Amino acid sequence: MLKHWKRVVVVAGLSLTLLAVGCGADDDAENPGDEPDDNSEPEEETDDEDVDEDDGDAEAADDYGEEVDYTVVGVDGGAGVMQLTEDAFEDYGLDEWNLQSSSDAAMVQALDNAYENEEPIFITGWTPHWKFQEYDLTMLDDPEYSFGDDESIRTMAREGLEDDHPDAYQIIGNFEWEVPHIEQVMLEIQDGVDEAEAAQNWIDENEELVSEWTDGIDEDAGDGETISLSLVAWDTEIASTNVLAQALESVGYDVETNQVEANFMFASVAEGDADASTAVWSPHTHVHYIEDYEDEYEDLGPNLDEGALHGLTVPSYMDIESIEDLQED
Repeated sequence: MLKHWKRVVVVAGLSLTLLAVGCGADDDAENPGDEPDDNSEPEEETDDEDVDEDDGDAEAADDYGEEVDYTVVGVDGGAGVMQLTEDAFEDYGLDEWNLQSSSDAAMVQALDNAYENEEPIFITGWTPHWKFQEYDLTMLDDPEYSFGDDESIRTMAREGLEDDHPDAYQIIGNFEWEVPHIEQVMLEIQDGVDEAEAAQNWIDENEELVSEWTDGIDEDAGDGETISLSLVAWDTEIASTNVLAQALESVGYDVETNQVEANFMFASVAEGDADASTAVWSPHTHVHYIEDYEDEYEDLGPNLDEGALHGLTVPSYMDIESIEDLQED
């Protein structure tokens, strides 16, 4: 049986003033017909307004830092986004800032509380995630690329799975979808629909795509054999794991899902305690685990090829655009 878990414009005010310098008041009086000489040059442009704007941004960022006690609300300590955030602190010299470990649910609750009162808050953010649909959020610019570029979410399988369960191996390897697909499932789950039901609803609406995953496989190919899927408690992985599980169950497999922290997820597949996982974020989020275990599992390729992003995230009502704005003068 499938076990279920939830989850500005800087108005570059350009003052251009032309100073007309005549020959003098007395000369004008003596020679009223003469035209005054206009041989002046425009005043040089200044960056005063830009400086004022930058100072305003810095002041606002300083105020935000004090208001949130220089704290970023994160998720579980083993999550890759936590290490990336720590890297950002170092890259930008944010020595006063600290990262608070919690959970995805606790982080979203803190966001909801702050958002309701339009209070400042800094959180670890990533996409796909339903919170970007529920709230108007901004992922801060990251000129140092501490959080890296787009990532893919990949599927890994234990060594020997192809020999032991070739049909399941084929479905797991074929499993691939796009950001709008996963967000649809995530949002439905967030709205209170049971995870397996939300996954099945999506499958019913996308039979053509799902049929590509199960192409050539008999309806009873699984014959009641058990497939174990390991995942972390992120909404993306809850959605993808449930959809893959429903696809496997549609051809006769029993599916168990095991929710663990990221390090145990990798270890479970590498050691053969789990058959597969759809939750490998590459190349940044899980880089350390990939380096540790890549020779001990089989990489089946991306199930979400692009659109996975990480970054320091704030509500859009906050007057801040870049992580650089948090740096001290």
